[in-house]
Amino acid sequence: MAAAAALHCCFPGSAIGGGFIRPSSSRRGRHAAAVVAPSREAEPAASLGHRTRVDFPILHQEFDGAKLVYFDNGATSQKPYSVMKTLDEYYRSYNSNVHRGIHALSAKATNAYEGARRKVANFVNAADSREIVFTRNATEAINLVAYSWGLSNIKQGDEILLTVAEHHSAIVPWQFVSQKTGATLKYVGLTKEEAPDIEQLKGLLSNKTKIVVVHHVSNVLGSMLPIEEIVTWSKGVGAKVLVDACQSVPHMPVDVQKLGADFLVASSHKMCGPTGVGFMHGTFEMLSSMEPFLGGGEMIADVFNEKSTYAEPPSRFEAGTPAIGEAIGLGAAIDYLSCIGMDQIHEYEKELATYLYESLISVPNVRIYGPAPSQTDHRAPLCSFNVENVHPTDIAEILDLQHGVAIRSGHHCAQILHRTLGINASARASLHFYNTKEEVDVFINALKDTIHFLTSQH
Repeated sequence: MAAAAALHCCFPGSAIGGGFIRPSSSRRGRHAAAVVAPSREAEPAASLGHRTRVDFPILHQEFDGAKLVYFDNGATSQKPYSVMKTLDEYYRSYNSNVHRGIHALSAKATNAYEGARRKVANFVNAADSREIVFTRNATEAINLVAYSWGLSNIKQGDEILLTVAEHHSAIVPWQFVSQKTGATLKYVGLTKEEAPDIEQLKGLLSNKTKIVVVHHVSNVLGSMLPIEEIVTWSKGVGAKVLVDACQSVPHMPVDVQKLGADFLVASSHKMCGPTGVGFMHGTFEMLSSMEPFLGGGEMIADVFNEKSTYAEPPSRFEAGTPAIGEAIGLGAAIDYLSCIGMDQIHEYEKELATYLYESLISVPNVRIYGPAPSQTDHRAPLCSFNVENVHPTDIAEILDLQHGVAIRSGHHCAQILHRTLGINASARASLHFYNTKEEVDVFINALKDTIHFLTSQH
């Protein structure tokens, strides 16, 4: 109870007793009943999941009598009450544009917006808050690097190195660059354990390699890449490194200075923050050397009839009115995560990841992709899987309709990886720190019932 009380002290505006009203809603003709969350005093002093889930109003509802089990966190995370309260306060109390006004509302909004930038910088241990650029999401951040740095620094004959396990957001922008410049895309394959082949990556590096684009944690395989080693090898041939950290920043401590990558991107909505905002980290020296990505207000120093001069980073890359409320909400999400502690989140999720994997692998005819926990130092709390002779979309639909269990099916924006694995699609259960082992048990039992239901129809 002490740990739960500590969390409660961090967030006095918790949904419990905070007057937050959860309206009823319906989907696909089913009634989603609003359920009052239990008081903190009633929660068992057990796992981190038990202690924190009370702060997430959306989790406390039922569909046709089945309690919601939300296992689609790899796509987007849920938001604690403190984040929603922060967004509401901004729009109710000091909604105003930033940087441009001298009145009180603008000053307060600017302070909160730039305060959020400092929170992001501290969260990933950036050397300077000016190294944090707010973007619409991680996809836009990668496009920013591709267009602003890539088109100016990559030419015909150069090589761009990726892995087959990259998210489409980290592939397609570099296909654009390749098509415009004549550079060659090279892909690192998988090991027999179904993790990106680091030795192959090392062997493909050459003086032709201009940038290495890699994920930190795979959104399908659950595996983690040794970024520090990749950075060392890449710098040895003069190549830059861009890290997609969307699946790592929300789940574990990430230190950009320690990793040493030239660029790192992440999205707010996967780390308990609002949608519509993400960030890119780049060294100030690197950002200062880059041309703007978009033109317009805010990113300029002076505008003349025929030309303009540009602001210093990060303003240079934040044209127009930014996602002010969303950035401030991201700051509130970072406050929440920091109050818990990323080390504690990581340790709990490692335990949860192993429990999920071992529970799922015990189900007959299930095939899980990616290395087993025993084969790696890190496996994320997600499992992409297939069931023999059953389509993953059918599994996801029946789990939702009959059991209130939300998972994802499809290619998870990783078609190249799925082709490499010899499949068209997979189902994916992805967890966060507010999930529990009891929910894993519910998922496994529901999956067994679903498999029986689908296979008995034939």
